[in-house]
Amino acid sequence: MDQAAIDRLRTTPVAEGHLWIDGKTCPGADGGRMDVISPIDGTVLTTIADASAQDVDRAVAAARSAFDTKSWSRAAPAERKKVMHRIADLIEAHALELAVLGVRDNGTEISMALKAEPGSAAATFRYYAEAIDKVYGEIAPTPDNVLGLIHREPVGVVGAIVPWNFPLMIGAWKIAPALAAGNSVVLKPAETASLSLLRLAELCHEAGLPDGVLNVVTGRGAVAGEALGLSMDVDVLAFTGSGGVGRKLLEYSARSNLKRVYLELGGKSPNLVFADAPDLDAAAKTAAFGIFRNSGQVCVAGSRLLVEQSIHEAFVEKVAAIAAKMKVGDPLDLTTQAGAINSLGQLEKNLSFVAQAQAEGAILATGGERILRDTGGFYMAPTVLDAVAPEMEVAREEVFGPVLTVQTFEDEAEAIQLANATAYGLASAVWTADLSRAHRMVRAIKAGVVHVNTYGGADATVPLGGVKQSGNGHDKSLHALDKFTDLKTAWIAL
Repeated sequence: MDQAAIDRLRTTPVAEGHLWIDGKTCPGADGGRMDVISPIDGTVLTTIADASAQDVDRAVAAARSAFDTKSWSRAAPAERKKVMHRIADLIEAHALELAVLGVRDNGTEISMALKAEPGSAAATFRYYAEAIDKVYGEIAPTPDNVLGLIHREPVGVVGAIVPWNFPLMIGAWKIAPALAAGNSVVLKPAETASLSLLRLAELCHEAGLPDGVLNVVTGRGAVAGEALGLSMDVDVLAFTGSGGVGRKLLEYSARSNLKRVYLELGGKSPNLVFADAPDLDAAAKTAAFGIFRNSGQVCVAGSRLLVEQSIHEAFVEKVAAIAAKMKVGDPLDLTTQAGAINSLGQLEKNLSFVAQAQAEGAILATGGERILRDTGGFYMAPTVLDAVAPEMEVAREEVFGPVLTVQTFEDEAEAIQLANATAYGLASAVWTADLSRAHRMVRAIKAGVVHVNTYGGADATVPLGGVKQSGNGHDKSLHALDKFTDLKTAWIAL
């Protein structure tokens, strides 16, 4: 990785963002624009189109027309595979450009962004490109006088709404399997992280994706997101974001065409450390980076640290010391370990959680304050709150910032009780040298992912999805294709 190349790209002027509909850029119907504020220094980076409901309708119509013409939906699997590999090639060829553009937009540290954004997106497109001609229908075990065939068919038009923390990665998690299955897509990025996805649309066009198969509408959730949710011609809606918005999308489905809605709604993920963990120093470092990378703005972040009482004091000291030494700052500096908070509003929300927790009796072990004000950007010190009670809001609600809460347990039963004492169920981890305990915890913890003696790093081969109020459906793996296909039975008399 070349710091000089990054520094050259950081000053490149960013063109105004327009809508991408039916294979070309276009302005919004009413000409509305939104400023793009860079969290690096708080300045206006550029502007993007503020789509209206009419613009969303245009994008959906383009997607439906492309699907109905069958230029993509009925193209030979080998042809779709070639295009998706070319998309991956172009993402890799433009990886640094895409990563720097995304960091200027959302503040993720560049060392993480390169792997998590273009790196992951390219790998995702390749994974589903290879799945296209390897996922088959089924033949049912019928009597000899009947042939039962089970076909997988594309659903039609997929609406996708993605968040600001990893727009390119999560965008690829929705777009790639939807395209692999033969669908057309209308994508709405987050208001504060749209630029890399607009660039992705251009690269998909360059790779040979037919016009109208991928459309990108930028704008406000209350307008463009609502219009996508209420559309009578969107067949499936896939969303990653907050529980409040997820509930609205379910309501929009009920008010419109009963489209299927798949939701990944974040989490309050427990990271359990037993006294017999094989390497407490490694566990402490992983616990710190599991919450503080990308300044805690990660859906699966290990935001609740549950520590066995006998090692509590020493272990929290280790984690707090690591947090205090982390380099927070310019996300385009390769030595930075935690970048910017995405927006001033999110920063203020994070700080309010900390203030309230302290008022309720939590002990601030480190951090808890805004830093680097002189930059004009939005930065927060990695924060560790000890002596957190289960009923505190900071222990129950997803902060989505660099805030780690600490609770203790006496035994395995109490550890399980605390781990599951949440409305969420996305990710979790357990640190222990006892193999039997590890398997017991995997079964007992109510979460879509349970890490053992690690945190994070799962690739496209395994699904990511939650239980309880963390949502439904899965991104990644072959299971993601289930969201974007319909089953059709052919019952044939012989």
